[in-house]
Amino acid sequence: MASWPIEISMESFNEAWTLEGETFWRSVFEMHKHKMEIKNPNIAIGNLEKIFSATFTLANSKGFQAMSLRDLSRETGISMGGLYAYIGSKNDLASVIEGVLRDTIEEIIGGLSSYDLEPLQCLRAIVYGEIFAMEKLSPWYYFCFMELKGLPREQQQQTLELELRFEGILLDAIHSGVASGQFVCNQPELLASQVTAQLQQWHLKQWKFKLREIGKQEYAQFVFESLLKCLQYSADGIEEGNETAAPSSEAGQSD
Repeated sequence: MASWPIEISMESFNEAWTLEGETFWRSVFEMHKHKMEIKNPNIAIGNLEKIFSATFTLANSKGFQAMSLRDLSRETGISMGGLYAYIGSKNDLASVIEGVLRDTIEEIIGGLSSYDLEPLQCLRAIVYGEIFAMEKLSPWYYFCFMELKGLPREQQQQTLELELRFEGILLDAIHSGVASGQFVCNQPELLASQVTAQLQQWHLKQWKFKLREIGKQEYAQFVFESLLKCLQYSADGIEEGNETAAPSSEAGQSD
């Protein structure tokens, strides 16, 4: 059976990428252990989950700028001294959150270049992969796009670079399709920006999609098919074969 990114479904995505549970928190530890005093992952991963989960809860309830490390200590049950073994300051905490999201997107979306994908397949995997990742890492995405604006300019710039990196991956796939004669696009940079904004809506406006009973599969398919229309990709081309077919409404249907 084909696996991600050949098969586009939430099931194949989850098999390829573990973004929850002990495996995920161990990867968070490995990404940033050089910044921590705690070097034993068996001790660290449980507290890391407490610290980040509490940060997202407090940021949503009172705002990250208003949150103090003492608030975080009370929410997690970890002493102030214990917290400092993991993070040096609130800015360090925000930097780790941004770094985890950046590294994860680079692995999932940037890693598509290691597969021998046709431009259409690549665009499909980018759109669906981003939506599926947002589904699993919703608090991380929301924090980076809503809370980092109040932090020092250097950290704000990191978030901008994260968005530009994603747009760059989209652009590469669009340019590849144009070069092969599959797509027509006179303003690829604008199109990549438009698609990026559409995808960001999935985590920024979750309340609206829930109100209208729109699931991740339906929204991803809409963004992908809209992109193909902008690229003047013909319906005949979509229907030629399984490897170039646009995903049906049955793919990854569990929302």
